Amino acid sequence: MWLALAAVVAGLALLVWSADRFVDGASATANHAGMPPLLIGMLIIGFGTSAPEMVVSALAAGQGNPGLALGNAFGSNITNIALIIGLVAVISPIKVHSQVVRKELPILLGITLLVGYQLIDGFLSRTDAWILLGAFFLIMGWSIFQGLRGRGDSLSQDFEEEVATHAMPLGKAIFWLLLGLVLLIVSSRILVWGAVYIAESMGVSDLIIGLTVVAIGTSLPELASSLAAIRRNEHDLALGNVIGSGLFNTLAVVGIAAGISPLAVDPLVLQRDWVVMFALTLLLLIMGFGSRGKGGEVTRVNGVLLLLAYIGYTGYLVSTILT
Repeated sequence: MWLALAAVVAGLALLVWSADRFVDGASATANHAGMPPLLIGMLIIGFGTSAPEMVVSALAAGQGNPGLALGNAFGSNITNIALIIGLVAVISPIKVHSQVVRKELPILLGITLLVGYQLIDGFLSRTDAWILLGAFFLIMGWSIFQGLRGRGDSLSQDFEEEVATHAMPLGKAIFWLLLGLVLLIVSSRILVWGAVYIAESMGVSDLIIGLTVVAIGTSLPELASSLAAIRRNEHDLALGNVIGSGLFNTLAVVGIAAGISPLAVDPLVLQRDWVVMFALTLLLLIMGFGSRGKGGEVTRVNGVLLLLAYIGYTGYLVSTILT
């Protein structure tokens, strides 16, 4: 048991560190290749911060642990909105200026409804996976097109500043890109092994482990990037990180996991976890758009409410383990 606990802690630490190195290397490499900052931000940085969830869920699905795969994806979305946005808003209220962000919030709600519909029969097939992945590529293409049309958008300006912080020589960029990718895979294997062992030893479902410990750990890159964005007064980037991660988690992470191995889904995933994820996404949409005549804002009061929602949800999950 102690070895498994050490594997989870070490795996999470290495996972977060390697994801950060991967993002740095990938961003700098893309910048050397002449890719526009908005594309780097939406594709490279967005993919990089969701890479932990993607690799962990893919490995879990391949090893026959569907609960861990889905729990990681849905739990990360819940953690990103309730814990990360809540914490960031308490530190500094998040004002929403970007039209890119305001257009993607309804899309995030729509794909949350889509995956909920797919869960009704208690099974995610390869057909479901192809639908999710197809929607992912369509939405990414549309988002890039919309973003490049609005070069004066505040999110584009935030990404230009973000990309500048990842500048490094090409050789060093490629080195960190490759090393970060290798360590992502290695650390994910260590983490999945430790999480599954603990779940089996304690008689706890791998779904609960995925929704709590693993989800929090794999969401740390989003937390770090959102806090860094707030320090630079880049509010749209902080919110954009969470929206982008939600799109990646719901479509790409779940799609890849189900594509590797069709997933039998516990009814509780739809009845409990999806409902919480949908409610939080709807709440974020309302906050992002604001009232008529006023810009959207996630206030400190909103942040406290989100944190309380996260504490309540996580506390309930923990209570199911203890009873």
